[in-house]
Amino acid sequence: MKTLKLIAALIILLVSTNTMQAQVSVDVNLGNPPSWGPAGFSAVDYYYLPDVQSYYDIKAKQFIYLGDGRWVRSRNLPNQYRNYDLYNGYKVVLDDYRGTKPYNNFNKHKVKYFKGYKGKPQKTIGSRRVVVRKAIYNRGNNENNNHSKGKGHNSHGKGNKGNGNDKH
Repeated sequence: MKTLKLIAALIILLVSTNTMQAQVSVDVNLGNPPSWGPAGFSAVDYYYLPDVQSYYDIKAKQFIYLGDGRWVRSRNLPNQYRNYDLYNGYKVVLDDYRGTKPYNNFNKHKVKYFKGYKGKPQKTIGSRRVVVRKAIYNRGNNENNNHSKGKGHNSHGKGNKGNGNDKH
């Protein structure tokens, strides 16, 4: 009886191990677009980012840009664009470059999709989290309840007239 239980446990262990391996390989190979990517385009491999004259390889999750005269692949944009807002920047969906090197057509892309280019309006796949802090005070009685004498205050100690919101 113990042998039968041991064999059954071994079979269950083997089956569950094979199932877990299959799940891992499926998850790793999906190549999901980034949350800042344009919504509605799941079967593309590359975006072109006109404002920073760079590409994004969706499957490899890497930016591709010119650096010192050669094409560089990196998880991040170059330092001069470290503050670039990927959510609000325009992304050109390159749906005709499956598995190829889109930067082979860079000279055409940078002319057709110049810096500041805006095509059709885009919505991103995900949303950027914005932390909104509200100054806590009685709007009808600001001078009596607010330490900054009539001005809404925020966590940085700066005055903020208006609705009392401090967006970060």
